[in-house]
Amino acid sequence: MFIEPYRNGNQKGWIEIISGCMFSGKTEELIRRLRRVQIAGLKAEIFKPAMEKRFDAIDIVSHDSRRIKSTPVVNYFNILLLSEDVDVVGIDEAQFFDEGIVEVADEIALRGTRVIVAGLDMDFTGKPFGPMPALLAKAEYVTKLQAICAKCGDNASYSYRIPKIDDRVLLGENDVYEPRCRKCFYGK
Repeated sequence: MFIEPYRNGNQKGWIEIISGCMFSGKTEELIRRLRRVQIAGLKAEIFKPAMEKRFDAIDIVSHDSRRIKSTPVVNYFNILLLSEDVDVVGIDEAQFFDEGIVEVADEIALRGTRVIVAGLDMDFTGKPFGPMPALLAKAEYVTKLQAICAKCGDNASYSYRIPKIDDRVLLGENDVYEPRCRKCFYGK
């Protein structure tokens, strides 16, 4: 599917990614950027996977209780349909979408829209998570955030799952996950 690269002669789109482990502040940073968009008077649409209901069924909510209105979507294709004629699209928890989210983000950016995506870059086993590697490759701007290791206090880039449950997707908070540095994650 081809879309005109720019809605008007001077608006260019791009993709920016906010990635990191659990508790690194990804959603907080996404909300901060989207608030600045609102202050600037730009039109934004904000999305999250409908399955993500830990704090709220509608709003995107950070661990420190900051929130912003969003539209929960079951399918990434809905983002493409619901983001017509906006200046900025925000997407939280992108790792829960399938690879189609990459094409959707690309298409929206080609329209001349700024696309801000937040998501876990690795799953609880330390492997790349869902579409995040492809989104990172497509992005013009990447911010990788770190948390504080729950074991030693060093910088943490891994999400350690506390209960021994093998399901790739397991929504939870600090009762289920804790941030860990490389050494503590691998138990070395």
